Amino acid sequence: MTLLSTHPTFQYELLRILGVSRDRGSDVGEVLSIAEKIIPGDFESWYEHFNSLACHVRSSVESDRHRVSARNAMFRAASYYRAADFFLHGVPEDPRIDAIWKDATDCFDRAISLLDIPGERVNIEGGDFHIPAIFYRASIDLTPRPTLLLCNGFDGSQEEMLHTIGFAALERGFNVVTFEGPGQPTTLRAQGLGFIGEWERVVTPVVNHCEGLARVDASRIALLGYSFGGFLAPRAAAFEHRLAAVVCVDGLLDIYEAFTRSLTPSLRKLLDEGKIDELNRGVSAGMAHDTNMRWAVEHGCWAFQTRTPYEFLDRTRTMSLRGLATHIKCPTLVCDAEDDGFFAGQPQQLAEALGQQATYRKLTATDAAGEHCHVGASDVAGRVVLDWLEETLGTH
Repeated sequence: MTLLSTHPTFQYELLRILGVSRDRGSDVGEVLSIAEKIIPGDFESWYEHFNSLACHVRSSVESDRHRVSARNAMFRAASYYRAADFFLHGVPEDPRIDAIWKDATDCFDRAISLLDIPGERVNIEGGDFHIPAIFYRASIDLTPRPTLLLCNGFDGSQEEMLHTIGFAALERGFNVVTFEGPGQPTTLRAQGLGFIGEWERVVTPVVNHCEGLARVDASRIALLGYSFGGFLAPRAAAFEHRLAAVVCVDGLLDIYEAFTRSLTPSLRKLLDEGKIDELNRGVSAGMAHDTNMRWAVEHGCWAFQTRTPYEFLDRTRTMSLRGLATHIKCPTLVCDAEDDGFFAGQPQQLAEALGQQATYRKLTATDAAGEHCHVGASDVAGRVVLDWLEETLGTH
């Protein structure tokens, strides 16, 4: 794999941004032009270069007179603004967090308004919260079509999902609905809600909404969860049985186990013994010299709306599909990545727990698809996922 940064997290995130270039989410030359300027592990350097790039691309569009050019530039600018925001969450009161998100959303909304069939933002009532969603139609005709619900994960947005696999699904005739629940970017910012484990509280209202749309074939609604969404999607499917299929890119069985595997044995012992103050001090000390840990904990506290590392990790204890996986009644594709540095072993455990409902597919470095969520290999991953969905839903 080409070295983009000597810092492992920066390397992965740069590859993630380059990976959406296939579907209008970035341009390779633009990203490479700043990659070598970003100081490895320096969060402010990351912000400064991506924010400058976003502003530059945005300012290049004077009007919508050249619709396609304006649309594509706005998509790229939105991606770069979202990238600029990525490492800022250690200081929740930082005014840049909301300002950048507004810039990103404004650019993205301008872009989807310029699509041949514009995307439509909707707010879906979810009981004690509302669910921001975007509906993308595959065709202007009124034929009810199979519809793919796309759910991002721990740190990604619904807007990213359009570039990750949404456009590829639209090309194959699927309607696409992206959405966010508590803990995810727009819901967190607008409603102050951290992650919940009961993801059926998010998915069921989305399915209800889709069933009321004439352009949706209610018998062929599928749900895809990306990264941390590889737990959220099957969790929802254990309780929401109207789903015709579920896809996990990649699969996750137990969040607590996945999130604590990188702790040192001494820190894990403190966590297991409930020694809260010692655990918090130990993690804070580790964050001072390990920027990978720093980002994961800072973002985790922000996304779960907790104040300390212990509170964040403790919130994940109940996030497990052990004993629930057998409640999933629909076919489920569980993807795995050969070189996953985050959740190694989890997809296979989920597939085994699902039993006959599971189709397990490991993507490898041979196809340049071995990284977590197969970033940089969107065409390969899209082929695996969407071919399976076409066969499973009978659309091919």
